[in-house]
Amino acid sequence: MWIEVVGWSGSFLILLAYALLSTGRLDARGVPYQLMNVAGALGMAINGWAHGALPSVFNNAIWMGIGLLALAGLRVRRA
Repeated sequence: MWIEVVGWSGSFLILLAYALLSTGRLDARGVPYQLMNVAGALGMAINGWAHGALPSVFNNAIWMGIGLLALAGLRVRRA
């Protein structure tokens, strides 16, 4: 049961981030957008792993990596 909550929460976060970005409420170069994507991808990757959905795990691991690289770049720019 908890694994489904994790997966659906991750999916919701990614969709919410995209909706907020598309409506101009978030900036793609902002920390909130990137954190929402990283957390969402983590939730979906955990759910995919639990269900043996390795293509989903792979996709979300890459998605998470992109978000983490973006966050690292944002941190460097602020320093």
